[in-house]
Amino acid sequence: MPFDRMNDVSDDALLVLYANGDPEAAKMLTQRLTPRIYAHAYRMLSNQADAEDVAQDAMLRLWRIAPDWRQGEAKVTTWLYRVVANLCTDRLRRARTKPLDAVAEPADGTASVAQQMQTRARIDALHGALATLPDRQRQAVVLRHIEGLANPEIAEIMQISIEATESLTARGKRALATALKTRKDALGFTDD
Repeated sequence: MPFDRMNDVSDDALLVLYANGDPEAAKMLTQRLTPRIYAHAYRMLSNQADAEDVAQDAMLRLWRIAPDWRQGEAKVTTWLYRVVANLCTDRLRRARTKPLDAVAEPADGTASVAQQMQTRARIDALHGALATLPDRQRQAVVLRHIEGLANPEIAEIMQISIEATESLTARGKRALATALKTRKDALGFTDD
C-alpha cells in the first residue's frame, strides 16, 4: 500500500489508527509532527540537544496516550504544543543559570560568511531579548509570531483566556521592540 495514502488523513485519525495497531499511521504522524515540535522546542530552549530531547519525550507521551485519545475534544497539535511548552518551561526553570545564547546556531551552507554573521547576530539578539521576557510572555510571543498560531489555539495551549493571550502577546511584543530598538543599525535594519 502506498505510504502517501495517508497524506490527507487528519492527525486525530492517524493517532486513532496507531492506537488500533497501524504502524504506517505512526510513521506518518511522526514525520508530520516532529519537525514542528522540534522547531518550537528549539525556539524556546535555544539548544539543539535539549530541543531534540523534548521533541522525543513529547512524541513518546503522545504514543502513550493514543489508546485513550478521544477524538474531537482537542486537536493533536494543540495537545502536543502544550506538552512541548510544559517540558520546555520545566527545563528552563531547572537551568536558569545557563545563558540561552550559549549554543551556536547551525550555519546555512548557502549563505555568505557576512550573511551568516548578520543572521547570527539577529538570532542572538532575538533570543537574548526573548530571554528577558517573563516565561508566559515569551511563550505567547513565540507561539503567535514565530509559530504563527492563532490566539484561540494559543489560549487553549496555555490554558488562559483569549484576552489574556492578546495581552501577553502585546506586552511581550512591546518589550521586544523596546529591547531591540537601540540595536537596529548594528543588526542591519533600516527604515527604508
